[in-house]
Amino acid sequence: MAKTKTTFFCQNCGAQFAKWQGQCTSCKEWNTIAEEVVQKAEKSSWKTEVPSSKRVAKPQRIREIDTTKDARLNTQNEELNRVLGGGLVPGSLTLLGGEPGIGKSTLMLQIALTLPYKTLYVSGEESAQQIKMRAERINPNADNCLILTETKTQNIFKQIEEVEPDIVIIDSIQTLHSDYIESGAGSISQIRETTTELIKFAKETATPVILIGHITKDGNIAGPKILEHMVDTVLQFEGDRNHVYRILRAHKNRFGSTNELGIYEMQGSGLREVSNPSEILISKNDEDLSGTAIAATLEGMRPLMIEIQALVSTAVYGTPQRSATGYNAKRLNMILAVLEKRAGFRLGAKDVFLNITGGISVDDTAIDLAVVAAILSSNEDISVAKDICFAAEVGLAGEIRPVTRVEQRILEAEKLGFGTIMISKYCKVPKNNYGINIIRVAKMNDVVEWLFG
Repeated sequence: MAKTKTTFFCQNCGAQFAKWQGQCTSCKEWNTIAEEVVQKAEKSSWKTEVPSSKRVAKPQRIREIDTTKDARLNTQNEELNRVLGGGLVPGSLTLLGGEPGIGKSTLMLQIALTLPYKTLYVSGEESAQQIKMRAERINPNADNCLILTETKTQNIFKQIEEVEPDIVIIDSIQTLHSDYIESGAGSISQIRETTTELIKFAKETATPVILIGHITKDGNIAGPKILEHMVDTVLQFEGDRNHVYRILRAHKNRFGSTNELGIYEMQGSGLREVSNPSEILISKNDEDLSGTAIAATLEGMRPLMIEIQALVSTAVYGTPQRSATGYNAKRLNMILAVLEKRAGFRLGAKDVFLNITGGISVDDTAIDLAVVAAILSSNEDISVAKDICFAAEVGLAGEIRPVTRVEQRILEAEKLGFGTIMISKYCKVPKNNYGINIIRVAKMNDVVEWLFG
């Protein structure tokens, strides 16, 4: 019997200590160090028996490495493929995090039911009957998906050897436990050990593994921070449970870009892919309403048309309110100061509320001009024409600054039927034969004069 010893781990960052202390010296958090029982046992491979023909890794020249046989696996889901960079890479480990009830398990089960490959869906949170009830709503005729309800990694690997799946999905990593560690499931040492075993399995067999992970109240993935360093891709499933739309982002991707995003709509039959998000982010009302403007923004390589809503009213209390949903509140204060100083609008004694429709958050500075148009429209109570959109940044001197990849924004606006787009005078547009009227402005006064005369 191996000797058992006690070790102290920080539950926030995973740092290890010989004794308890109040503050973690690594992440500076207080009261996060907890005692865990660790058993040192001799570890074998993830396999029950190591075959004699096991190949020993040898160094080879980088030009001699063959990558043609390891093509990406198509997930049959265009939004997920876009975020991953083209599909699942063989032997990769992907970690999917998100708030409880946001739809992580639904998304992964939907992927498992539609894949043309043999998929093993391992659940440590639900019974097989519960998964079956959910699967009947999504795709009841799936033949390639195998369901396993197990939390012990040694038993999981036994079934993997018998089934030999092409893709493995684990729901969730916090429920797994290994015989080599005595502490409970979800502890720092268990998460680290089970993830290490899955990495070894994925790399040796070139089988992609997808892990579902819980998140803390701060929005970070639960467990040690080293977990995100160990995996190849970290995905975040975001959205408001009160809204039907969900956003999939990549926070880390060794095989692709981290700028892409996928948009889904939650329905009774599962998650529907939204191929043209501009249509859902722009309201379909026919009335002329003041305080709304359309901005041409970019998320990764995808252009989006989003609706900006603003409400400007006289402050009831002494201190005016400044509130922004989906937009940086500090940037809103900056734009209001520019409007007061450079354009002469008296907004210091008025409440200003700003909202980006659809429940998404945008960091692109190209929506500044649309924010200005929406605020001025609400302040003057004059509506902005529905067929005009904006794509420019506002500077502190009141100048209208150019933005990157303006051609993509113009083409997206033209495709969606907009008649006019307002951009900076200093943007370099490659051609002039667009089917949309391009208005070039240089200063804030030009914008005010063009919009409201």
